[in-house]
Amino acid sequence: MDFFEAIKSCFNRYATFGGRAARSEYWWWALFVLLGSIGTAMVSDTVSGLFALGTLLPFLAVASRRLHDIGRSGWWQLVGFIPLLGWIVMIYWTVQPSEGPNAYGSGPETQD
Repeated sequence: MDFFEAIKSCFNRYATFGGRAARSEYWWWALFVLLGSIGTAMVSDTVSGLFALGTLLPFLAVASRRLHDIGRSGWWQLVGFIPLLGWIVMIYWTVQPSEGPNAYGSGPETQD
């Protein structure tokens, strides 16, 4: 999955928390949100806030699907609220390779 396919996929599945997401989908989306946040922050705080609100739900959804891909519940995102340690754990989990079939489906739609 490339950058534009990942963005399209995340917006098409805006609030879809079920299923699985490949590593590439998650990390391309994270890059898009980072670049978009930097770009909109240069314009104004209002635009930046609107961008953050518009991408929050799809970011949570793709993170949940990414965790499903490694066999974890999407609720494990809450570990990210633990400063530093939680962030390290989330990064470690999201870089893990896809698992085979698990409780969340047979695998991501596209392999990375």
